[in-house]
Amino acid sequence: MRTPHPRYNIGPGKAKELAQMARDLGAEKIIFGNQLKTVQIYNLAKITGVEIIDRFQLILEIFIKRASTKEAKLQIELARLQYELAHAKEKVRLAKMGEQPGFHGLGRYEADVYYNAIKRRIHKIQEKLKEIRKLREIHRARRAELDFPLISLTGYTNSGKSTLFNALTKENVLTGPEVFTTLSTTTRAIEIFGEKAFITDTVGFIDRLPITLIEAFYSTLEEITYSDLILLVVDVSDPLNEILRKFAASFEVLERIGATGIPTIAVLNKIDLLSQKELNEKIKHLSAEYTNITFVPISALHETNLDHLKMEIAKILGRYKDLTFSIPVCEETFSFLSWVYENANVYRVAYNDDSLTVHVGAPQNLAEKIKSFVNRIGGKVVQSV
Repeated sequence: MRTPHPRYNIGPGKAKELAQMARDLGAEKIIFGNQLKTVQIYNLAKITGVEIIDRFQLILEIFIKRASTKEAKLQIELARLQYELAHAKEKVRLAKMGEQPGFHGLGRYEADVYYNAIKRRIHKIQEKLKEIRKLREIHRARRAELDFPLISLTGYTNSGKSTLFNALTKENVLTGPEVFTTLSTTTRAIEIFGEKAFITDTVGFIDRLPITLIEAFYSTLEEITYSDLILLVVDVSDPLNEILRKFAASFEVLERIGATGIPTIAVLNKIDLLSQKELNEKIKHLSAEYTNITFVPISALHETNLDHLKMEIAKILGRYKDLTFSIPVCEETFSFLSWVYENANVYRVAYNDDSLTVHVGAPQNLAEKIKSFVNRIGGKVVQSV
């Protein structure tokens, strides 16, 4: 792999080609997918005559367009200023050498004055974010008093988290095909088979998410660390290598914020966009790669398979039980069995000479009712998980 050129990041010859391409296309801005040094941005702007931005600045620009809440706007401004602070002295030095796109208007500042002005603005924003964080902690404490479990919706940006949030809560939070539609958390109460829980929609992940952005959004992302369960939403219609890349990126962010060890369900969203055969192949591959995770295929848009997802959620939260029982064949047996079919998830029924063995899944309160009836008619609970 070639070492980045200290002057342009790319070689001088490629820099000249880039400049010619920018002139031919009438480009207004050039975006680099990797991180650039301040001097490289300056030199590239000088040779091409257009503004140069790197990956971090691109993500920041997208965040600025998507931000709608006060907290999100403050967090983005904090990230921008922290980036600016790290490059301030070099940027001022270069600006004094001659204006280039992205470097104008700084020549009149002394480096230390400009640097200190940014530090003061950072401090003010941090103080405002502390106030918001205290309010978030109050809300969290009130939710804890209710003793409802907390579920966090996480995953790669544009995987369909907010669409799933709307499907589960019957809310109407903003959704869209653009990346980073959600930049602040939204929490609502939902019912899972009669049991209440809180579910939180969180900011989407991206691979190689700059540490500055993770630090700026920590007060938002830390909500995930208080979860009893994480729903990691993945766009299963992507090619397999893309799915694996996004899984790895998501787990990397979870690790960096200290959210590993929390029970996780991988929600394979957008199954309406691929065949059953392709879905089965992807699930087989993912199950072999991630052996400690439950995979649930759904379509959040069409609300397909949401009951299965709720069942898996309830199992992990201890609100759902797998039950195997044996009951004698008597007058009440078949009316009881009909009731079980209507209210529980019947996996299997085995017919013996004078008894039935039934394997079901049911919410905890319903499982207790089933046990009580089984005992009353002289049956036996074989297994309860």
